[in-house]
Amino acid sequence: MKSGIVVFGHGSSVASANDAVRIIAARAAAEGAWGLYETAFLEAAPLLAEAVQNLAAAGADEIVVLPYFLTLGIRLQRDLPGLVADLSHRYKVPIRVADPLDGHPELSGILVERAREVLKQ
Repeated sequence: MKSGIVVFGHGSSVASANDAVRIIAARAAAEGAWGLYETAFLEAAPLLAEAVQNLAAAGADEIVVLPYFLTLGIRLQRDLPGLVADLSHRYKVPIRVADPLDGHPELSGILVERAREVLKQ
């Protein structure tokens, strides 16, 4: 099975914020050896539809959406399920969605690290 991965962020009118998501997605793709991956946004280009279209055209048999969101907020609860259902139907490819970052055991360590960085200044 040929899987495609989409790192899916909210998107911002601040280009550097979107670039930061793209950089993390590229690092993750390299570390995870993802042959097919895209970065997409809810409210910035490229949108999720474009990423799914690209992955389907590249031969993905399934697509996994990795939300680059901290919590399961309204966007993931209300907007994403409808988008995924529509895109899965349109491109005839199953799409699964991973959990947001919230609850991952590494998050508390990241906060501790950030606090230590500031406290050293």
